[in-house]
Amino acid sequence: MSTMRAAVIGLGRMGSTFDDEIKAGGSIMLPYCHAPSFIASPLTTLVAGADPHDGQREDFGKRWGIDDGHLFTDYREMLEKDKPEIVSVCTTAKIRSQIVIDCAEAGVKAIWAEKPISISLAEADSMVDACNRSGTVLAINCARRWNPFFTTARQLIDEGEIGDTLQVTAYAPCGLSHNGSHMIDSVRFLAGGNVNWVFGEMTSDEAAKKEEDLQGNGYLAFDNGVRAFARGTACGCTSWEFEVLGSKGNIRSRNSETLWELRQANESVAMRRPGTAVKPWPLQSRPEGMGLTIIRDIINAYDNGEKPKCSGEDGRAALEIAIALRESHRRGCVKVDLPLEDRELKILSAETLSGDEPALVRRQKREAMSKNS
Repeated sequence: MSTMRAAVIGLGRMGSTFDDEIKAGGSIMLPYCHAPSFIASPLTTLVAGADPHDGQREDFGKRWGIDDGHLFTDYREMLEKDKPEIVSVCTTAKIRSQIVIDCAEAGVKAIWAEKPISISLAEADSMVDACNRSGTVLAINCARRWNPFFTTARQLIDEGEIGDTLQVTAYAPCGLSHNGSHMIDSVRFLAGGNVNWVFGEMTSDEAAKKEEDLQGNGYLAFDNGVRAFARGTACGCTSWEFEVLGSKGNIRSRNSETLWELRQANESVAMRRPGTAVKPWPLQSRPEGMGLTIIRDIINAYDNGEKPKCSGEDGRAALEIAIALRESHRRGCVKVDLPLEDRELKILSAETLSGDEPALVRRQKREAMSKNS
């Protein structure tokens, strides 16, 4: 398998420091975010970074051993001088599309971009087209496709352990574009098909009129006959849980995706009626950090001319479904067919609504205020 020179554009939270926030066990295996994953992977060497914010460049360089000569204010200069082969794009979605296009046109072999893929469908189309023209692998960080719990669930489904998939249900209170990209992509992954049409209900008519990220619920009809319910509004204590209903059993995650159950049909001899039996969930003894899994998948995709587990097309599909759900409400909660004809439709992802100050800087200011109060 190839080894690649790696670089990061956007040196803040997801580009560099997110793993610091993981204080206890859960469904995320470290290293997870981009820079520490490139450092830990035997398949990559982290060589450069780019960010317009002085403080983030300085912290990135000290943390990961990158000298000033390979830290850039302008990512285009970095692409020209250091010629990285795999690039992470961890900026706000407001500028992500042009950066991805520039990377592809500069000859970058593979791109690992944060979610959501973009603001508008037109931007997403341009990103996918540019990467396809240049032969650049584009992966979108809807990371549950690489999570060992979700990949095990997908394997059990493919092996027929729950029979034919009938329905997928998701509970995840979130903005439909920002963290909703995780929810929607996970539903697509578990359903194993593409969405033909949707019904959507947003939190209010007023919210649906705007382009800002918003919460909502949806009914999704897949081309393989699977149906799905996605609840992106308040879920009480049932938050970030998924269920796959099959003709012979079901799979369910609980406790924010940390507990998984496989139930299968089992006729009760004593009661002489159908029942279910809970089977042990197959666990990996030493699951690797998800960032390492992602890098290996991306490089494997490049080497073999394949798509990564969450491709640019998958990222675009998640955004299109989110927009279609909102459009359904806008049009009177009617059925909306995909693909959407109007490619200028957009959702301003939640992380784009807090101004131009990076999320890491905002977090550091909050922590400082908390210590001083």
